[in-house]
Amino acid sequence: MVNISELSAFCDKLGCKITPECSLKEFTTFRIGGPCRALISINSAHSAAELLRYLKANEVRYGVLGRGSNIIVSDEGFDGVILLIGSDFAGITVEDDTIKCQAGALLASACVHAQQHGLTGMENLFGIPGTVGGALFMNAGAYGSEMKDVVASAQYIDENCNICNISAEDMDLSYRHSAFSQRSCIITSVTMKLTKGEPAAIKAAMTECMQKRSSKQPLEYPSAGSTFKRPEGSYASLLIDQCGLKGMSRGGAQVSEKHSGFVINKGDATCSDVLELCEDIKKIVFDKTGFRLELEPVILR
Repeated sequence: MVNISELSAFCDKLGCKITPECSLKEFTTFRIGGPCRALISINSAHSAAELLRYLKANEVRYGVLGRGSNIIVSDEGFDGVILLIGSDFAGITVEDDTIKCQAGALLASACVHAQQHGLTGMENLFGIPGTVGGALFMNAGAYGSEMKDVVASAQYIDENCNICNISAEDMDLSYRHSAFSQRSCIITSVTMKLTKGEPAAIKAAMTECMQKRSSKQPLEYPSAGSTFKRPEGSYASLLIDQCGLKGMSRGGAQVSEKHSGFVINKGDATCSDVLELCEDIKKIVFDKTGFRLELEPVILR
């Protein structure tokens, strides 16, 4: 059981903000979920490592959130401490053709920095609603580009609370997968290597990418992005369309009528609504097509 007063004093020493009994609804793009025992905003790799040591020594459950764009939080919340890798840990530096980002930096901000410095390679990643650390954790991608195409190295905290470095070659990056997703690690910074380009052309490509997103995806509603991973041999949205499930709903959760690959929060959805709808979709798609769909977002409970 976490001792909030002791934990608060420890956070004060590290200069980290702590919010006891914090609702997680406002920290996810789905706008769903209950509270955690405390939410701590990380401000450095050192403070993250120290907090991990403290939590493990005191047998306190913990979870990690970036922007919460690929997370579904249970209605009961999380009975433990959440480490927020966000705006207090979001520095970006550019040197020649290299961009180094603290893990809480928004991927969109990194793309803008690249464009402003005439660096190309990240245009198709612009608009993915997550942090750089979260994007690497799941090897996020869109329109034929993935993080594995630009990442050079990263810093992370391992299972023993040590700060380590890793090269891209050792990250086991594949579709929506990385070595980090198989381990209890926390990414603290990401270094990306790009190539020189023309700022105006890069900006035009980013604008086109964002227009494509806006026209095809239900960005006006809260969601966790693409709800299902791409099954081998097909596409989740195509299968859902073929099964006539566009617009299908459970409570406040609905299969988007704009893009059937997205389950959206129409305004008052619960985690239960979302998960029940997703299970119905998976069953119907399997019964009608033989394809098994797998959830892409992580469920935090």
